[in-house]
Amino acid sequence: MVKKQGSGSNATVSKFVQFSESLGTAYSSYLKEVNGNKQLLLIDSFLAFLVVLGVVQFLFVLLIRDNFPFNAFLSGFIICVGQFVLLVSLRLQLISPFEGISKQRAFGEFIVASLVLHFISVHFVN
Repeated sequence: MVKKQGSGSNATVSKFVQFSESLGTAYSSYLKEVNGNKQLLLIDSFLAFLVVLGVVQFLFVLLIRDNFPFNAFLSGFIICVGQFVLLVSLRLQLISPFEGISKQRAFGEFIVASLVLHFISVHFVN
């Protein structure tokens, strides 16, 4: 026998409650993970900054509606995305150590990759 769902507003409220509970659970799990680890907090705050910076750049191009410095926009946006990817990979390597890769080596590789990314971006702008 199939149960009939209640009114649409009850189902919506129930889904909203489930969504807010899942967000609360995810946030508490995140706080447990980064509790006392200042490296992860710094990486996560820089990740959030890169997301905000990328959104601001994209909105700026949408609002101006001119693509005159298009190379500069592409370079800046690619830097945001590339640095985000590099930081996420560094964060993953710091959380769960990879076999044969120490934390110092992971950080060194991150620095070299970031320098290469910025070097390419500067030459792209010309």
